[in-house]
This record gives sequence, C-alpha cells and structure tokens, in this order.
Amino acid sequence: MSVTPSSPVEALEPWIQARLHPLADYDPTTRGTRSDYDLNPEAFIRPSGPLVHAAVLAALVEREAGLTVLLTRRADTLSNHSGQVAFPGGRAEPGEAPWETALREAEEEVGLDRSFVRVAGLGDTYETVSGFSITPVVGFVRPGFVLSPYEGEVAEVFETPFAFLMDPANHELRMREFSDGRRAHYYAMPHEERLIWGATAGMLRGLYERLFGSRSR
Repeated sequence: MSVTPSSPVEALEPWIQARLHPLADYDPTTRGTRSDYDLNPEAFIRPSGPLVHAAVLAALVEREAGLTVLLTRRADTLSNHSGQVAFPGGRAEPGEAPWETALREAEEEVGLDRSFVRVAGLGDTYETVSGFSITPVVGFVRPGFVLSPYEGEVAEVFETPFAFLMDPANHELRMREFSDGRRAHYYAMPHEERLIWGATAGMLRGLYERLFGSRSR
C-alpha cells in the first residue's frame, strides 16, 4: 500500500526519512536546488556576494488526527517580513550545522524544547532574492511540549494539517506586479484565515515534490 500524507506516522516517518537529504551529506558550499528564481528567472537579479546561511525547522507534530506543521506569524513590529507566516528559524551562527541552527532558533522563537524533536533529515536548500540560503530541517515532534513564543518576534504560533500542505491542489500560483512593470510569480497556500506564501510556501512546495511528487519517484 502506498504512503500518503494522511498515512499513520509509523508509515510516514520511514518514508519521509528515506526521501530527505541525510545529515551526513550536508555540504555548506552547495548552492540551493530551489529558489525564488525558479518561477521568475528574469524578474530578479541574483546577489553578487555570498549568501547568508540560515535554517528553519519544518516541525511535523504527531497529532491523533494526523501530522500537523508548526508555523508562526511574525510580529507586526519587525522591520523585515512583518506579519508573514514562517517556519521557526533564522541565521546560522559560525560553525553551526543547519539542524543545530533550526533547533536553537525554535527554542528561542517559540520555546520548543529540542528533546521533543526527532530530526529526520534535510529538505532542498532554498535561495531567496533577499540573499539567504535556507536549509529546511524536517523533524517529528512528539506531543506534550509547552510553547512560550518570544513576543518581540512572534505574534502567533499555530499548526496546519500536513495533508493539506502536501496536497498540490492547495498550492496556488499567484502573481505580483511591481511598480516598474516587473511581474513575479509565487506559491500561496490559503488555509482558514491565514495565508502561507513566499519562501515558506516555496519550501513547502519543494518538500511536497521531494516526498510525494515527481522527485520522490
């Protein structure tokens, strides 16, 4: 029987782990295989300097009704990407591996104790037009944790069903038009009253393709 995003975690965990990049294969010098430029090869100019390395935690929470993905809404007072939906994560510190960055940032941002997380592997690195190289770190999170979001950065923490996010029917392709006439496409995943879009939606789309789409075959 094939595995789907709605399968029990006992079936999903080995399936997902087998399709992610192993931690042992991480190479910090490798450029991303996915980016904001994929949908917009002519709309943006790539930064000429080195990219800033960062990591996010794609936390798959084990709920009775099925896996959910832990997401945040960034505080409205932040100077960059205020109010947007994001994974917990941030810039890497010198010498940190992506999973170390993701677990540290999740603790600092939302208070997720790393002892509840089983790291399964790495998604495809994602490059942004703002000059970041972001490594998604996928981890399974057992229930029982208590969160304490950092109010200076996080306005809200919520969970969205994994099966919804891994359904390509929910991946809307939208377009933004700039004042200079340029047009840029991006993925958007509206769920209830929230809108997941931009790099976060791009990384979720990449995760879908790696786990259940063409790249999983």
